[in-house]
Amino acid sequence: MKSYANTEVRNIAVIGHSHSGKTSLISAMLRTARMPAAYSGFENGAAVTASDEEEIARGMTMANTVAFAEWSGIKINLIDTPGFHMFVHEARAAMLPAECALVLVNAQTGIESVTDTVWNFAAQVSLPRVIVINQLDHPKADSRTGWTELIDAMRNRWGRQVMPLQLPIIDQHGFHGVIDLVTMEAFFYTPDGDGSGTAGPIPEALQQDAKAAHEALVELVAEGKDELMEEYFAVGTIPLDHLIKALHEAIREDRIFPILCTSGLRNVGTDRLLDFLKVYVLCPQERAPIAARGQVRNSGKGSAPGNGNGAGTPVETVLRNVSDTEPATLFVYKTIVDPFAGRISFFKVISGCIRNDAALENYARGEAERLGHIGIMQGRKLVEVAELHSGDLGVVAKLRVTQTGDTLGAKGQDVRIEPVPVPEPAMTYAIEPKTRADEDKLAPALHKLMEEDLLLRFYRDPQTNDFLLAGAGQLHIESVVSKLRRRYHTEVILKSPKVPYRETIRATASGHGRHKKQSGGHGQFGDCKIRIEPLPRGGGFEFVNDIFGGAIPRQFVPAIEKGILETAARGYLAGYPVVDFRAIVFDGSYHDVDSSEMAFKLAGRAAFRACMEQAKPTLLEPVMRVEIDMPDVFAGAVVGDLNSRRGRVQGMEGSGARSVIRAQVPLAEMLTYGTTLTSMTHGQGSFRMEMDHYDFVPLTISEKITSGAKRTTGEDAEE
Repeated sequence: MKSYANTEVRNIAVIGHSHSGKTSLISAMLRTARMPAAYSGFENGAAVTASDEEEIARGMTMANTVAFAEWSGIKINLIDTPGFHMFVHEARAAMLPAECALVLVNAQTGIESVTDTVWNFAAQVSLPRVIVINQLDHPKADSRTGWTELIDAMRNRWGRQVMPLQLPIIDQHGFHGVIDLVTMEAFFYTPDGDGSGTAGPIPEALQQDAKAAHEALVELVAEGKDELMEEYFAVGTIPLDHLIKALHEAIREDRIFPILCTSGLRNVGTDRLLDFLKVYVLCPQERAPIAARGQVRNSGKGSAPGNGNGAGTPVETVLRNVSDTEPATLFVYKTIVDPFAGRISFFKVISGCIRNDAALENYARGEAERLGHIGIMQGRKLVEVAELHSGDLGVVAKLRVTQTGDTLGAKGQDVRIEPVPVPEPAMTYAIEPKTRADEDKLAPALHKLMEEDLLLRFYRDPQTNDFLLAGAGQLHIESVVSKLRRRYHTEVILKSPKVPYRETIRATASGHGRHKKQSGGHGQFGDCKIRIEPLPRGGGFEFVNDIFGGAIPRQFVPAIEKGILETAARGYLAGYPVVDFRAIVFDGSYHDVDSSEMAFKLAGRAAFRACMEQAKPTLLEPVMRVEIDMPDVFAGAVVGDLNSRRGRVQGMEGSGARSVIRAQVPLAEMLTYGTTLTSMTHGQGSFRMEMDHYDFVPLTISEKITSGAKRTTGEDAEE
């Protein structure tokens, strides 16, 4: 395949709400560009960027997928991103390797929750945005009034920089053409055709609208540029060549967000979209230099390689120009694990020129990597290339240690591109393998999936000993379970995670424990008296030896402590560990022959149980520190819901049209909160939580937990 210079490359992230038509539009663009891999239709639910079995089964994109189109001497890399709110972190990650975002808006439904979310992601990284109003072929979009209302809604939401560069041609034949407001030409299409438009005059019924829209466009482009304003006032317009150049600069500087018109399913307007990407969207070389962290290395002998975070070494900011003349640098923005090809790393060439068998250093891991066979991805198909220039996107298989977010480059340079931050998981399930064979396969399979999905977490709860699987929500976790079954033939059972309750005491109490057993020969004898006292929350456990006069020999006292700890770990009320108390052993007796460590351990257990009967035992529950981010309009509903969950709102801050609520909420009330928040905020809300403290469980709830729990004592059997 041809090697493209960085001026001949366009990197585009295709973003938008679910079912706005991103996948179908990319497929239509590939068909228009006559790419051999383009699918002819969607009868089986598959497309170039939707070949994963799980995505086809669910009818949605769940992970970023890359395809490319060769068009009029350039290569356009297209990153198809998820539009469902649960996978929107993938869309955010797609913006780092891109120079422009195509923001798809469904002509039927307008701006939706994820549309706004991904728009804000792009704004945060100053990524130029091009709005594509898609699915204009739908009957609901067949309205001039609806078009005007949609444009007004976008301007109200995103500013007056939103400006149509095209008008749709919709008549009794449906959507079958577009008007180019730059060249003032009309292009007509045969729906379901090859995507090639035929130039013609603007329909008479639309000439007045087109003229007014053209003048508004020229006026907006001229704003802020003195030479253009002078030219505009002098002749009343801007010459076409000057207008095209000025538009290119305005899009690059976010002074205008152009609107284009398409139908991905009917393949209308896609050739004009491809032309637009070639002419108006910036190439990688035009973007600002990329800031990276540079590690200042010791020049002396014996210096250790980097440890991944630069600890102990000075850090400086390094600006990398996207240029072939700079030292080789590439950034790995995505990883997939193929059952046959192994680990496949997706990268962007930040600088330099990468060729087959290139030897590079992984700066984060401090190890060398060899790029055996580089290529580019067309959906799930790898197309091998001989070299990739700066700014281009590529892939390489079977790197030894490289993971998503790593930076590779020439040895000794040590610069690191900051990866996109990954949000914390919002929902956790306990996961249990069905069989012993599944248990052996579970951990390796999940770790492969975690290489692909950085939001996924798999760990063992040290308090409940459950294996936990955490993700963005129920659908996310269910899709992981399905992948385990399909790819790795591993069957698991999902369960709601256990809440790590604790038990404690409210009062001081004393108890006497004696273990005495005689069965011929040496017997067993241990006798102790202890007192337990409550400690403040977080106090843990304290043991005090208050024995005087040798009532219990010193060597037996640790056995009493051990017996108390073992019994406390098994719980008293509901089988949860007893915490935050002090145990004081103050008296007892022993036998010169029959006393032993085991006897005093059992005596300590009995004494502790006797104390617990009088110490007013109660349950503690974990209380989480929660931060919820959502649009202002949902703040009232969210606060009301938190109150119903026994939450305590600590405060609320506003920023623009969004609010952040901080609260403390019991973990037991937050297990399925992600689903509820999604429903309340129409997918526009997110939350994060972390452990804050333990607090007393209300009596009515405590009684339910205690009555439903099975106490695990087992001491009687030992005695």
